[in-house]
Amino acid sequence: MHYSIEIINVKDKKYFFFDIDGTLAVGPQRQIPLSTERTLFKLKERGHFISIATGRMHVMAKDFCEKFGISNMVTDGGNGIVIDGKAEIKPLDKEMMVDIIDEFNYRKIPWSVSLADERIWYTKNEVFPNAMSGIVKIKNYMQTKIEPNLDIRKIEKIYKGFAYLNVDQEKDIEKLKNVTYTRYHKNYIIIEQDDKSIGINRIKEIMGIEDKDIVVFGDNTNDIKMFKPEWTCIAMGNAVNELKDIADFVTKDADDGGIEYACKHFGWID
Repeated sequence: MHYSIEIINVKDKKYFFFDIDGTLAVGPQRQIPLSTERTLFKLKERGHFISIATGRMHVMAKDFCEKFGISNMVTDGGNGIVIDGKAEIKPLDKEMMVDIIDEFNYRKIPWSVSLADERIWYTKNEVFPNAMSGIVKIKNYMQTKIEPNLDIRKIEKIYKGFAYLNVDQEKDIEKLKNVTYTRYHKNYIIIEQDDKSIGINRIKEIMGIEDKDIVVFGDNTNDIKMFKPEWTCIAMGNAVNELKDIADFVTKDADDGGIEYACKHFGWID
């Protein structure tokens, strides 16, 4: 596939940060529409900076990015960045994790943790993976390691936490108010950094980017914190209303050429 490309002037360079799920990738198989693939190619060839901005762990985003030739990332909900393939990933706050897992143990809520940038979650028994098996295909998602004597206080670094608890249980746990987490399913939460703007600002600082040149695309509530008024913020047509309300522009649905439509609207591609 070949496209006619016009190289931009450096002063016109934009720094794009795309959410993955529901923005770049659509459907159960998380496919990138051809129009989006075409747009990413054109943006890159014109000299723009392309990055994803995702809550996914770096290891879970890496394969996706390699497939589409993306070498820059904001991962782990803002705790991880990658510039030209070089990764810098911060763990979660240790005190926060100790506090909430003590509460989970007291309430007998199944939990697990990731101790490195790898698709492995550690837990004390089979209760957590057995509960999660009804929600996700465990073997395709994470490898389970059972450690009966797992002591959260003796763990040096924790990169993700997972808990099997429903919305009603969530309301009763006061300590969750001090925890950064997201809920993608009614029966479990992922304890993770929830502010992608932290990672974007880190890249901005390293690369000396001006706010006016940053463009973010998103669709869900976990994108709200990266929709900063000083940046150009674009919500997909399939986005939640809370995100649309604070966006500078609402484009078409992700599976209806929304990325391409917005980029043409602003003149970033022809």
